[in-house]
Amino acid sequence: MAEPTADETRQRPAARRREREAGGTRETRIKVSYNDDEHAIVKAAAERERQATASWVGRVSLDVAEEIVVPTPVHAKAVVAELIDARKQLKRIGVNYNQIAKVLNSDGVVTDPEMLAVHRALLTAIRHLDEATLQVMRERKERG
Repeated sequence: MAEPTADETRQRPAARRREREAGGTRETRIKVSYNDDEHAIVKAAAERERQATASWVGRVSLDVAEEIVVPTPVHAKAVVAELIDARKQLKRIGVNYNQIAKVLNSDGVVTDPEMLAVHRALLTAIRHLDEATLQVMRERKERG
């Protein structure tokens, strides 16, 4: 049985390559250097999308350059999670305030500790929402 030629051994499965562009062949090469940790991160991201590392880097860099995607720092996920949690908390507090209003409108009694607990929860949720919003604003300012 004959040995495969060099061209045959270098071929990769089609799913791992970037799609061809109408602009012709890609002749220009750019060298990108990473330390071991950075390379591991990039390689893992490429593997998640079942692409060769260089193909993934090429596609992602073009997507960012063409503003198809906007790079978001990893820690932004925590900020978004905090915004989601604050939204949920504010919704719960809104329900509590509506229940209090219903009791008061029907000549019921709401104790001071009940009112104070809802008020404290509201202040805490607003503070968390403000902090997360300011963080998002800072990150947008740094990008812009």
